Amino acid sequence: MRGAVSRLSLALLAAESGARLCAIIHYLVRGQLGWFGLTIACLVPGYAAQLLSILWFRADGHSPGCWLLALHLLQLGLWKRPHNLGAAPNFPKPAWATCHGDSCRYWDVLRVEKGSGAGEVLAQLGDVCVLRLLEALLQTLPHLLLQAYVVVAVDPAGFIPGVSAGLSLLSLAWALVSYSHFTCLLRPGHLSPPAAVILCLLLWRTGMLSTRVLALVLFARLYSFWVFAVAGVHWLLMSFWLVAQQTDIVAQPCCWRLFNCLLGAVYIFCYINVRPGPSKTRVAVFYAVSTWNILYCTWM
Repeated sequence: MRGAVSRLSLALLAAESGARLCAIIHYLVRGQLGWFGLTIACLVPGYAAQLLSILWFRADGHSPGCWLLALHLLQLGLWKRPHNLGAAPNFPKPAWATCHGDSCRYWDVLRVEKGSGAGEVLAQLGDVCVLRLLEALLQTLPHLLLQAYVVVAVDPAGFIPGVSAGLSLLSLAWALVSYSHFTCLLRPGHLSPPAAVILCLLLWRTGMLSTRVLALVLFARLYSFWVFAVAGVHWLLMSFWLVAQQTDIVAQPCCWRLFNCLLGAVYIFCYINVRPGPSKTRVAVFYAVSTWNILYCTWM
């Protein structure tokens, strides 16, 4: 099951990147410089994930070389992640580390078979999933909103923007599903969910994201900049709600406030559980507010 998840992750990442490049070329060839510039601008937030990846390289005891920095500059850093087992002297390496040296490509990490060092491998997969989720929220989500608006309000017959929006939606949904999948694996006593559960999670995430994006895009088409007021109210509600929960995932007060504000913006589109323990009540509150927001946008 893990191999299938890994192959699908790589396939979606490659397809999404290719479709984004086609959309950029599409706008440039047609002379739509405004949409071309906005599509390019959506790439910029993704460098936050690349920067975090480099910082994790340094924290693992690896000194980033020119080749590694070039990969991150091209936003290909998630395809090459280190393992921190070789940083400590006389630390036993798992079998996959012996085959691939002191650093391993994303492809090699995800394809590693079960065996010695399985816990370390799962930790590395968790790092990759966190980085991919961060990149999806900062880069794929804005690109999805932009391409969806182009398809709905500007060029309904645009094939390339439509394909790019569809692949971005699927990639974002899969990033959320794979993050949930690997956090489940990292918990003691939890087994890998079967394929049917993964498929249901993917359909659920895709449906939720698509309704949220479509509602906001249609509202923006009809009421222009008033969509920021609706999204702002939702963001404030979610941010205050997160503060009231007293999440302790971040220790520093300033970083804790920033974390709640950023996660409140994410909650405009999807729910990510950041607290241990049962989450049924929190999920119910989130979807109640989200449903009210969607109905309000539709009624307006």
